[in-house]
Amino acid sequence: GDGAAAGSYGYANSGYSVYEEENDRLTESLRTKVSAIKSLSIEIGTEVKNQNKMLSEMENDFDSTGGLLGATMGRLRTLSRGSQTKLLCYMMLFSLFVFFVIYWIIKLR
Repeated sequence: GDGAAAGSYGYANSGYSVYEEENDRLTESLRTKVSAIKSLSIEIGTEVKNQNKMLSEMENDFDSTGGLLGATMGRLRTLSRGSQTKLLCYMMLFSLFVFFVIYWIIKLR
């Protein structure tokens, strides 16, 4: 009776050892995946902070451009109250100025 019990106990022990090794292997695999996800989430957080900073800077640039555009529109309204000949002359000069600026920018590239 004792020999059979010892034999079956040894078999159960070896089966338990196999399960334990499998669990250790799976635990290590899970630990590796969790570590990868953690580093990825940290990188995403850093990227989000950089993107928010860039958006804030762009917002400031757009605000200053909006102010400049508002001033330009005010000048155009003032010009439109004058005579039509003056307005046409100013618009032609402005168009030529814009054309030369664009030409100059393209030529520099």
